Amino acid sequence: MSRDLAGKKIVIVGATGVLGAALASQLHSSGALVRAVVRDAGRLDSGVVSAHAIADITDSAALRAAFAGLAPFDGVINAAGVVAFGTLAELDDVTLTNLFAINAIAPMVMLRESAAHISEGGFFLNISAVVALQPMAGMAAYSASKAGAWGAMVGATRELRRQQIDVIDVRPPHTETGLATRPLAGVAPKLPTGLDPAFVATRIISAIKDGERDLPVEAFSS
Repeated sequence: MSRDLAGKKIVIVGATGVLGAALASQLHSSGALVRAVVRDAGRLDSGVVSAHAIADITDSAALRAAFAGLAPFDGVINAAGVVAFGTLAELDDVTLTNLFAINAIAPMVMLRESAAHISEGGFFLNISAVVALQPMAGMAAYSASKAGAWGAMVGATRELRRQQIDVIDVRPPHTETGLATRPLAGVAPKLPTGLDPAFVATRIISAIKDGERDLPVEAFSS
């Protein structure tokens, strides 16, 4: 279903990140009322984000309270995530646990806790990564964590159909968010120049407006 975002309340989880901030800015320019769930509100642009809640996304109770405090709303975007590099043999238990807690379990909890507050005709959008369906050596655990979230979003698409809530999975290629310079573990391999976050944000917002439910890597070809 197509959407006019003017006046719509949209919650961005991870709104202080590079891509999250780009999404917030562009949504605000489209007339949306932007809310945020963040760990640190000090980096939020108060001219763009009109309301926020503080939460650690690995804390289910905190997410539940955050969404309840910002409700009701018309859409949720999860722009939070972490990365780790190295073979499975090299990654320790803490790194593996954190990868899955943030990249796989947290999006599922976000959807579970926010769905009751999303208006009919609204959406839940999870920003995953190309590796969810195209796993890479040296990034096996990261790829698996993203694949887990992808599987959950595909299943939830059918579960929320009766509520007329779209579940949108987004798998952009490497984007210059700086995430690769802040891994939980390991060192990033030599990567090609990534996409401009502003371009990725524009494409995501276009998909929301046009009612697209799946954005594979090919959807980001300029």
